Amino acid sequence: MNANLMRAALVQLDQALFNHDQWAEAINQTLICRLPFDERDVAADAHRHCRFGQWYYGTGAASLQDHPGFAEIAIEHERMHQLASGLLRSTSDGTAPPLGEYERFLAALKRMRLEALTMKHELEESIRNLDPLTGTENRTSMLPKLREQLELVKRKVHPCVVAMLDIDHFKSVNDQNGHMAGDEVLKAFTRLTIAGLRSHDRIFRYGGEEFLVCAPGADVATAETLLERLRADFASHSFAFGGRPAFQVTVSCGLTLLDPERTVEDAIDRADKALYAAKAAGRNQVKVWTTAMA
Repeated sequence: MNANLMRAALVQLDQALFNHDQWAEAINQTLICRLPFDERDVAADAHRHCRFGQWYYGTGAASLQDHPGFAEIAIEHERMHQLASGLLRSTSDGTAPPLGEYERFLAALKRMRLEALTMKHELEESIRNLDPLTGTENRTSMLPKLREQLELVKRKVHPCVVAMLDIDHFKSVNDQNGHMAGDEVLKAFTRLTIAGLRSHDRIFRYGGEEFLVCAPGADVATAETLLERLRADFASHSFAFGGRPAFQVTVSCGLTLLDPERTVEDAIDRADKALYAAKAAGRNQVKVWTTAMA
């Protein structure tokens, strides 16, 4: 999910939580003051028609369906409504709610809210870790993610390739076409790269026009083939701004394996040296780190 979709989902989740809190307050007021209940709250599908349920089962929450906590929210939300319905029916004659049932309702209410708040906090954290221009992850989350992969490499779970990618002559793009054109080139590059990467690969904006790709489970040959395809796709893309002639931009890449005997920083340095070798050899190519580059 890109940053704009995340922000939109977060705004809607905030509103849904506010509506949920208002509903919970109204239920408590009904129970404590022994007021007549709303028939909609005792319906079999009440969880689908409350304000929170309208958001959850509507199109607004569709972008969050792949979040690991999304399904758990539905379970707790439906259970909470079932308990609320039982409480409202049992107190319809003006008697006090049974303590045990009321405590179960409060527990379900808290669990449901905890699940929703956890998802909200994870969304906020994800947004903080995204580069606002390209939507890629930024350097804040890069080292922790790479260290996680290094631990898996040490345990022989799978190999992992780290690659540095740098857009060639990017300063000339800005100088000749303006910084807005440069921004569009960066965004186009990241779109093409994300589309060409495997679902479990990660891309981070390392700085300026330089990006780092982490490819878990890939050996050198696999990663080299992947990067060659990305390089060729980007080189064939045309840009045109402000009525100026169309132009093309290329990218140089350097890659290396995460070494279980070396640090993550060493791997980044090796990939950077391979990138430098690609640029020195004429740019628009992929180079694999070798000991000769040390």
